[in-house]
Amino acid sequence: MCLIAFAIDAAPGVPLLVAANRDEYWARPTAALHRWALDDGTPVIGGRDLREGGTWLGLSPAGRIAWLTNVRQPGAERRGRSRGELVARWLQSGADSTGFIDTLDPAAYAGFNLVVGDLRRGEWAWIGNRHPDAPHAEQAPERHWRAIGPGVHTLSNATLNTPWPKARRLAQALGEALHAGDETPPPLGGALIDTTLASDAELPRTGVPDAVERVLSSPFVHWPDHAYGTRCSTVLRWGADGELRIDEWTHDGASATPALSERAHRRERIRVS
Repeated sequence: MCLIAFAIDAAPGVPLLVAANRDEYWARPTAALHRWALDDGTPVIGGRDLREGGTWLGLSPAGRIAWLTNVRQPGAERRGRSRGELVARWLQSGADSTGFIDTLDPAAYAGFNLVVGDLRRGEWAWIGNRHPDAPHAEQAPERHWRAIGPGVHTLSNATLNTPWPKARRLAQALGEALHAGDETPPPLGGALIDTTLASDAELPRTGVPDAVERVLSSPFVHWPDHAYGTRCSTVLRWGADGELRIDEWTHDGASATPALSERAHRRERIRVS
């Protein structure tokens, strides 16, 4: 997943609101949002990477939740384990975030950002294996941890709250959506399918060519030359009544001008209190 904005206790009656786009190669086999189980029987609600078996965003009925993005590191050494298993491992674990990070080998994974939450404990944290001050630099992987407090936060392919233009735009829409009622409001839906590219002056500098930075700079990515782009859009809302609702729209890669109303839509609900 490559772009996430999330609000924790940022507005009355909305303990959690998440908006996310997952970017991936179109050919990578993927299951859309559904209920499934890990090998140990842990129930999961989320999409699934059918190649490696993990997920980019998932939650359990026990109230544990996590989402993941990659860190953009051109030329970085490929590492053996799938980052999608990190979300699964959090859902399986009963540890808090500081105990959980002690179980991770940072050198086993390519660069990642992992946000973990326990809805019942009210605990949130960011975990990564690249230094937050220089996430794109060549460096030995290390464990990094930071507690996350109330407010609106963003995550893309740098580190927590890096103000990339697409992250700022989605965060603004999320802030508006916090006060727009229960159903998915137009500002948030429109922000997830926004194909506006950043200006050259605002492009991130992650070590890839400017032409690549440019095509990846919009909230909704469409890169047909590489059969790559935004595969799904997700909105997760947890209300004060304890109901948590996840909506997911699947994109087929064929259209450069997406509309959520024209996409396959799935919804799951659980109650967490």
